[in-house]
Amino acid sequence: MKSPRISLEQWAAFKAVVDEGSFARAAEALNKSQSSVSYAISKLNEQLPSPVLELSGRKAVLTEEGKVMYRRATELLQQALAAEHTASQLAKGIEPEVIIAVDGLMEPGQLIPVLDSFSRMFPMTRLRVLETQLSGTEEALLEKKADIVIGNQVPVGHIGVPLNVIRMIAVAHPHHPLFLSPSEAGINDFELRSWRQVVIRDSGHRRVQDAGWLGSEQRWTVSHFSTSMKVLKAGLAFGFMPYDWVKKELEAGTLKELPLSLGAERRLPMYLMMSASGDCVGPAASALAQLLRAHFKNHA
Repeated sequence: MKSPRISLEQWAAFKAVVDEGSFARAAEALNKSQSSVSYAISKLNEQLPSPVLELSGRKAVLTEEGKVMYRRATELLQQALAAEHTASQLAKGIEPEVIIAVDGLMEPGQLIPVLDSFSRMFPMTRLRVLETQLSGTEEALLEKKADIVIGNQVPVGHIGVPLNVIRMIAVAHPHHPLFLSPSEAGINDFELRSWRQVVIRDSGHRRVQDAGWLGSEQRWTVSHFSTSMKVLKAGLAFGFMPYDWVKKELEAGTLKELPLSLGAERRLPMYLMMSASGDCVGPAASALAQLLRAHFKNHA
């Protein structure tokens, strides 16, 4: 591999002269002598096909080529600083990647502010989000496929920190036949059995689970709540959905809550769980867990 002829020190001197407006101020900013900065720029101009800086009186002025090279030099220096920061984080034991598994019951928009805060705290740590369903969420914890797991069941031998509660409601398109002749007592399970229901497929591989009300003989099974939404809005089925997933549609009138007998609904607590314990949890994963706890506590 061919080594670059121009050093980072030369590019730093070039950028400082442009940013500060003079060799003297650039030298002060870099904590170097003015002669060393002048020498760095002189060598830079010699090593490039065209000069990047020209003197106009006492002021250094960018040439047309210099304007292009200034942008490249800025990117190069930022990448070098990022590499040093990454090395520093790795030396402190900060993980290069954190994986979080989130059960599909939780509407993902709720996590965006947390993930944004995390990325600013640990800009060099990659984040991978696994979207799981039913036993797939538990599997991600037990098989350590993720560092952090958010789900509604805490397996034996693990502890879970309560985050929030998911309200599951029955919904359908406003023109669905179930709304045509509702009784004062509401729609019972016998009436629901006559209509097609859309349900979520278990993403687990070892212990496939069923969850929710599955009384309908006619069922369409999909892999994600976003697909359920399309089926429901097309009027092709009814379904039990997390309230947070359908809140906007209920407000807009594109979906409507079914009036079930006795006001029936399900409430599912969601827990935060760690695949590792104690001192085995890395600083980035630990920080993300704390951010999640704080976020849901503030939005309880």
